[in-house]
Amino acid sequence: MDVEAFVSVHQPQWDRLAYLTRRQRRLTGAEAEELVTLYQRVGTHLAALRAAGADPVSIGRLSGLIADARGAVTGAQAPVWRDISKYFLVSFPAALYASRRWWLTIGLLFYLVAAWAAWRIIAHPEVVDSFATSAQVQELVDKEFAAYYSENPAQDFAFQVWINNATISAAVLALGILLIPSIFILWDNALNLGVNAGLMIGHDRANVFFGLITPHGLLELTAVFVAAAAGLRLGWSWIVPGPRTRMQALAQTGRATVGMAIGLAAILLVTGIIEAFVTPSVLPTAVRVGIGVLVEIGFVLYVWILGRRAFRAGEYGDVDEADREATAPVSA
Repeated sequence: MDVEAFVSVHQPQWDRLAYLTRRQRRLTGAEAEELVTLYQRVGTHLAALRAAGADPVSIGRLSGLIADARGAVTGAQAPVWRDISKYFLVSFPAALYASRRWWLTIGLLFYLVAAWAAWRIIAHPEVVDSFATSAQVQELVDKEFAAYYSENPAQDFAFQVWINNATISAAVLALGILLIPSIFILWDNALNLGVNAGLMIGHDRANVFFGLITPHGLLELTAVFVAAAAGLRLGWSWIVPGPRTRMQALAQTGRATVGMAIGLAAILLVTGIIEAFVTPSVLPTAVRVGIGVLVEIGFVLYVWILGRRAFRAGEYGDVDEADREATAPVSA
């Protein structure tokens, strides 16, 4: 195809589309129909230019025109608050519900590994000698474990915890497409939790361990499981795409995965605040543990009520159809 001739022939239609787009609020009925027709036609022109290997500048300009025209065709942009409310009331819970089997399975396996590690420490105390001295263990049990939650100002600690947890969640989410790295990170963290539990329980500090871990840990670990599930689903969609092509499966799952990042950041912010202000507080242990359990129950209800409703309505966490990569319309 002669790109220059193609551009010369169709430039008047592009100019007309740009004109109609600029005065979208003052169009007559006939002009509105013309706008829709030109939008579809120019979409086909863009696909033809891409197939012909036209220069990036021309393609970029036409892509921008198509984007502007799409806004005019689909209507005015919704207020930001409406997008935010839709995300947290529909899109995010739907994505959580759609991936529930993944993160529930990951959570179960994580706790099984942690329980196994704790049992090894409790049943075979000699295992501890391979990685710590008796003095180091005693220091951890008597002081360091509890001091971790109160040695820094609460507001600074909350920010530090949020960054740390967000980093771990981002790692398992981003590396999920490679599968093995995310599994290794989860395994390492499960062992770490189990070892600490085994040391504390083995030294009659079970009340201290669960009193400090439970308030924030239930929801915090759930967020990590969700992040890992999102990443692993992305990797699995490439291996087993189902009825879709691999690129379609990767794109669809990838959009839902990236879309979950904001919601996970919000959840981890909540856990960071709890860990900084509730976990080390002077509240009775039962109250602190109760707060952690209630927050976790609230999350589960959020997923199973809002998420299931949205999922059954056809939502699964992907972006709106108008915001996905468009397939250029063609004539029959």
